This record gives sequence, structure tokens and C-alpha cells, in this order.
Amino acid sequence: MKKISFKEYRFLVLSDLYRHDGGTGLKLLIRELLFAESFKYNFWMRTCLYIKQFKVLKYSLYPIALFILRHYTYKFGISIPFNTCIGAGFYIGHFSGIIVSPDCIIGKNCNISQGVTLGQANRGDKKGSPVIGNNVYIGPGAKLIGKIFIGDNVAIGANSVVTKDVENNAVVAGAPARVLSMEGTDGYVTYIDYEEKLG
Repeated sequence: MKKISFKEYRFLVLSDLYRHDGGTGLKLLIRELLFAESFKYNFWMRTCLYIKQFKVLKYSLYPIALFILRHYTYKFGISIPFNTCIGAGFYIGHFSGIIVSPDCIIGKNCNISQGVTLGQANRGDKKGSPVIGNNVYIGPGAKLIGKIFIGDNVAIGANSVVTKDVENNAVVAGAPARVLSMEGTDGYVTYIDYEEKLG
């Protein structure tokens, strides 16, 4: 598990917050932690990843954080292991029925909707888990299975089944998924200008 600094942890939390609401103030952070189901999950997922790396916190605060994360896993129906490699600006549009393999790699500014599965294939030439690029939109009910590579700015339609690589800027849909256009994710992945704001 890659170690992250407090600066990196702070950036991940605030980038997720910005993707949800277009802001990063303390009042907004508190409001989202109290009332926003998806952001709550993101926050505790990032927090578990950060505090587990410290020996003192690993045996004090980490068990509490992990308990809270597991509580939200069952309450909201989101199962994303905290040690999954997930870039900044992770956005869960609607909770429930979200399953992500721990071996997945997810780039920055990924949108995941309800009912999405990023699953592992256990045999064949696609054995492994998906690798997702940057600025990717994954629609409700989509299933991405096996070691497939999803390019940058890809939009995946609702209830799609993706078992093959998808090139940059493609819009795919269907079961099995096929390319419908090369219009990318413009209008679907928003609030991605946080890097200049967060420094």
C-alpha cells in the first residue's frame, strides 16, 4: 500500500468535496459529512487509507475509522476497499449497489453511478481487474469486467457490459458495449478545475 502524506490526503478529500459541490470551505465540508451519503463514504475511505500507515493511529483511530467505513458500506450499499488505487476527484453520483474490486486502478475525476460493478475476471486473457483512465463517466448499472483498459474521457452508458478495452474519448453502450460516438464526457464530468484552486 502506497504511503500518502497529509498534504496528499488533504488534497484527495478536498478534491472529492469539490467534485460534489464546486467548493471546499469548512462549512461545506461539515455539511457534506453530515448529510451527503456518497461524500461520507469517500471521506472515510480516504481517512482509513491515510491513518492506517501510522503505527500509533493503526491501533487507536484506525479501528474506529474502519468501523465507520464498514457501517456505511452496509448502510449505503457501497463496497470499495479503502486501499483501492483511486485518483483525486472521485465522485459517486448516487449510492447503492456499487462494487469495486480492490485490484482496480481508477484515475482522477471518475464518476461512478448506482449499480456499477468493476469486477475481476479469474481466468482467460483478461484475467484481473479494470484500469480506468481520467475523466471517465460510468453510468447506472454498468458492469466492467476483467483486466480491461478504459481510456481518458470515456462515457459508459447505463447497463452497459464492458469486457474489452475502450479508447480515449469514446462513448460506449450496450451489452456487449460498442462505440456509439467519440464525443467523450463533456457535460458529464464537471467541477474538475480544483487543482488550481487547491494549489
